[in-house]
Amino acid sequence: MDRYETFVEDGTVYVGSDDGPLEVAPLDDIVAAAGGPAWTITYSEAEKERYAGMDTSDEGLVVDVVDMLHAMTHSQRFVETLAAHPTEVSADDTISPRAGLFVGKLLENLEHGVA
Repeated sequence: MDRYETFVEDGTVYVGSDDGPLEVAPLDDIVAAAGGPAWTITYSEAEKERYAGMDTSDEGLVVDVVDMLHAMTHSQRFVETLAAHPTEVSADDTISPRAGLFVGKLLENLEHGVA
């Protein structure tokens, strides 16, 4: 199964695809939508109670958002879905639907790690 890498070129985030680089959005927009350049690993009290055996030794560690972004790879299905989303930013939004989908996956990876 092919995996497609994420990379940044001239301040813009791209994802590889069979058709060449797929533009996602400016890096600054992605980082801002993710909440800034650093992500601190935290666990809520509810998570700790529900998963009493969970290893929380990484709590408090700070993850670089751009490093996580560079570590992300994507399935062909995700890349195709990403490509189908528009890159235009509507007047009511701060990022495009394509960037929003990408940021959603980035946040998931920040919360759960890259498998």
